[in-house]
Amino acid sequence: MANTLKVWMAPNTVTPDPKDKIFILETTGKADINKIYEEMRAEDTGLRPETIVHVVTLFERVCARLLMNGWQLNTGLFYAVPRLLGLAEDGRWNPEKNSIYVAFTQNKVIREESAKTSIAILGEKADVMYIIGTEDRKTGLKDGTMTSGRNFFVRGANLKVVGTNEAIGVTLTGEDKAVIKLDADQITTNNPSELILLLPSDLKNGKYELTVTTQYSGRTLLKEPRSASVEVHVGESGGEGGGDRPEIE
Repeated sequence: MANTLKVWMAPNTVTPDPKDKIFILETTGKADINKIYEEMRAEDTGLRPETIVHVVTLFERVCARLLMNGWQLNTGLFYAVPRLLGLAEDGRWNPEKNSIYVAFTQNKVIREESAKTSIAILGEKADVMYIIGTEDRKTGLKDGTMTSGRNFFVRGANLKVVGTNEAIGVTLTGEDKAVIKLDADQITTNNPSELILLLPSDLKNGKYELTVTTQYSGRTLLKEPRSASVEVHVGESGGEGGGDRPEIE
């Protein structure tokens, strides 16, 4: 089955040349593990739903166990290898300062699927708001990793946090749906193309959705706020967010 990615053209905020454009993905939505189960059943494999769930869960558990025992994992879909963060202070592993993360790289299955994917250009958006990348300023990681109490860099377009609407600001929404809103002084750099955030020091390990909400639109303020979001994480739970996969308003 052929694939299609829908994209917009938008100004490249990284370069000063106004003629420079980049492609921004028009996201179809967010798919979780249940969506994968649904698509697998649609393939008419003849397997019972509980069998599919069992096999996928077993696959995930075995992959995680191999990685956490030092294996470099090649599944065909991705290549993964465990990495270690932090200094070896006093010759000891300190869970407060050291952590483990897994680096993922696309592999043969993704490359083959990419080769049969067409691109549908929807047009040009001059005033689009998007997040195109993040960086943990402590570790230098650009995979969506955050470090509690440290600076976090967000890059994109029309991100400057301004406006009078009460929704304006930067929020972190956890897996439990609890929302943490950063104080204004925690946005230490507030530019249209980049934000530097001072993260709360008490962030728990886990996945978060980082959302920037603003009325910024060049010289004038929008009547209604708009938002851009990206998935990020603290600790060992991620590796999915912060890449060059911007979400647009």
